[in-house]
Amino acid sequence: MFRKYGLSAIVTVLLSAGYYYFALPVIHIKSATFWGFLLFIAVCYAVLVGIFAGSAIISRIIKGYKPIEDGTRFTFNPKKISSKKVKIAVLSLIVVAIIAFGAIFASSSQFFNAAKYQKMLTVTESNFNEDIAEIPLSQIPVVDRDTAARLGSRKIGEVVELVSQFNVSNYYTQINYQNMPTRVSPLEYADLIKWFTNKSEGIPYYVKIDMATQDTELVKLENGMKYSPSEYFSRDLERHVRFAYPTKMVDSISFEIDENGKPFWIISCYDFTIGFLGGYDITGIITVDAINGDTEYYKVGEVPSWIDCVFKADVVLHQANYWGTYVNGYWNSIISQKNVVRTTEGYNYLAINDDIWVYTGITSVVSDESNIGFILVNLRTKEAKTYSINGAEEYSAMESAEGKIQEKGYSATFPILVNIANTPSYFISLKDDAGLVKAYSFVSVSNYQIVGVADTLTDAEAEYRRLLKEAGKLEGETTEAKTGTITSVISGITTAVLDGNTAFYIMLEDSDKIFIADVRLNDLLPFTTMGDSIEISYKIEDGKYIAETVNITLSW
Repeated sequence: MFRKYGLSAIVTVLLSAGYYYFALPVIHIKSATFWGFLLFIAVCYAVLVGIFAGSAIISRIIKGYKPIEDGTRFTFNPKKISSKKVKIAVLSLIVVAIIAFGAIFASSSQFFNAAKYQKMLTVTESNFNEDIAEIPLSQIPVVDRDTAARLGSRKIGEVVELVSQFNVSNYYTQINYQNMPTRVSPLEYADLIKWFTNKSEGIPYYVKIDMATQDTELVKLENGMKYSPSEYFSRDLERHVRFAYPTKMVDSISFEIDENGKPFWIISCYDFTIGFLGGYDITGIITVDAINGDTEYYKVGEVPSWIDCVFKADVVLHQANYWGTYVNGYWNSIISQKNVVRTTEGYNYLAINDDIWVYTGITSVVSDESNIGFILVNLRTKEAKTYSINGAEEYSAMESAEGKIQEKGYSATFPILVNIANTPSYFISLKDDAGLVKAYSFVSVSNYQIVGVADTLTDAEAEYRRLLKEAGKLEGETTEAKTGTITSVISGITTAVLDGNTAFYIMLEDSDKIFIADVRLNDLLPFTTMGDSIEISYKIEDGKYIAETVNITLSW
């Protein structure tokens, strides 16, 4: 008996432990991996009992009899079992299964729960100019994920000893680091052999890319990262999290750094919030210190402000489509489709008030040629806002920007929504075949024929403003925006001759603008160098910053 049942149980436990270690199923009733784990245990035990029972016992059963506990035996004849009883038992199981699956379907289906699906994302109407202020050109992200990956690969290629041991992983998470749009990604072991030779020190660097300046940095860690997806055994990130939180269903993994540059893994946890298997939503996150493996769980709403990526973009945009589709119920979404809207293809990110927001256009389900507005969703809090702005959809704007300099064959990145002179505008980077940014473009949302393109960001904005002015679209721009005074330290200065007079082109440490000052404004201009303090009162004409008065304090 022990050999048949006890030994079977022991071996099943050992096999199940191995299965759990490698497959890492979730111990949760709503997880398919949990039911797969139970099925594995049941099958293993049944097979082992059959094996340990021995071929003699199996032979006796086949012949029609088997031993029982008291040593007696009885004859087993399958023909004596009523076929009617078998049919009733089978039909009963089928009915129970149909009822169970029907109940699960009904509790989760969009047909019966359209109102619940529509309310998964709470959306409010908001004001574009109040929420999305003009930002300095120095803070506009010109680097998309593809370009960031190229910059990261190029940076690690500069360090020979790293190239032979590590690769840059593909995470490139967009975060708001110290109020600047940034992408970060860790290194990973090149292969198993490299892990064996480097695991004691861990992963020593991560890549940090300023999306506005394209500055790429290999950040050296005082202590290497010892928990990541490229680790093995107990230091493997997924295994480490599963052992710490065996009942948490986890979704995406992202790599982030806190405001001090310390690396963390952010693992989103999900649950089904409508019925048994409907209403997929993120319910919390697990943070893992990439260096020492310390973990912490936070519910949604309690997440620290430095964490930017709690919700995945595709999750919240899927919920945005529920919000737009079931606005007037399930049948309306199919038949009359009154007020039914959907999100457009593609999305991008905006950094607003130290948070990352995903944005995409909203269009009618009966038209895909133009947008009737935009939706923005905070990826940390899931706060959602819509803006009723009619205009070109994103791909039309991309084609318009490419067509402006079609002879160069540049390809457009997906647009970023920006505010230029209180005018909703698309910002687009234009890349060559090597994936390098070669030009910049601003396109009006309301009229995608208004396109400013130039080789520099400053010139592209100036050209765009000029075209907006010609089209009479700058009525929202205030008088204050056309004049100003700035005091700073000179970071660059050069000269040129304009209309027979010498003009000084001045760059300042606290501005990305270039100020043009006539030599006649101040006698000290010819003696001015980098590091001198200067005060400039200026006006903006055709996108150029023309100095009207100049006060200089020489540093020597």
